[in-house]
Amino acid sequence: MTAPMLEMRNVVVDFDGFKAINDLSLSIESGSMTVVIGPNGAGKSTMCDSIIGRVRPTSGKVLFHGREIQAEAEHSIVGLGICRKFQTPGVLVALSVIDNLTIAATRDRRWWTKFGRKGEAEARSRAEEILETVGLAPRRDALAGNLSHGEKQWLEIGMVVATDAELLLLDEPTAGMGAAESTQTAEIVKALVGKHAVLVIDHDIDFVSQLGGHVVVLHQGQLLREGTLEQIRADEEVAAIYLGRA
Repeated sequence: MTAPMLEMRNVVVDFDGFKAINDLSLSIESGSMTVVIGPNGAGKSTMCDSIIGRVRPTSGKVLFHGREIQAEAEHSIVGLGICRKFQTPGVLVALSVIDNLTIAATRDRRWWTKFGRKGEAEARSRAEEILETVGLAPRRDALAGNLSHGEKQWLEIGMVVATDAELLLLDEPTAGMGAAESTQTAEIVKALVGKHAVLVIDHDIDFVSQLGGHVVVLHQGQLLREGTLEQIRADEEVAAIYLGRA
């Protein structure tokens, strides 16, 4: 059997006695969709932090294609092929949409490569493709600072995609969106699956239902349940803990 693309093995993240992640084991296959849900404080963002290297696990292992990465620096993990989008868009507001995507698509950022045209042309071509993927072609030349909140979220998703990372971590990509924008976001995210593995953190069940994929429920830093959304919805313990009813 082929090993999973990403594995978390008995990961613990302890903040001075508070276990934000407690003995968490999880695997993600190449080209798959995984959606992580759970109440506030369940450890969802800390789980992402421990994958991308922002937080070092107190114990346990994180493996990417069988290579242990839990002790590596964040930039090294990004270089291996994992990239994360945070809840708040981090776009370059003084630059245009296409320039934001071109910078994200630039493979070699060493200063002396700026004198060459080939790399710049390849990055611009890739950026033009991603404009279509995230539905921002009509806003190509608009300043990122003039985009709506939803458009900024889509731009940042595009910037993560532009890195060609194998695993995309999307932390609450619909934060602050209305229903129509959330539906469009679901379509954008679903179109990424296959070429990329996508891990989405969200708490909006309507959005999660549009994504499909494998659903993981966290509670108090532990994996409570995993399965299809239908299986998760039918689980009485999940209903009591996550949905707030007995």
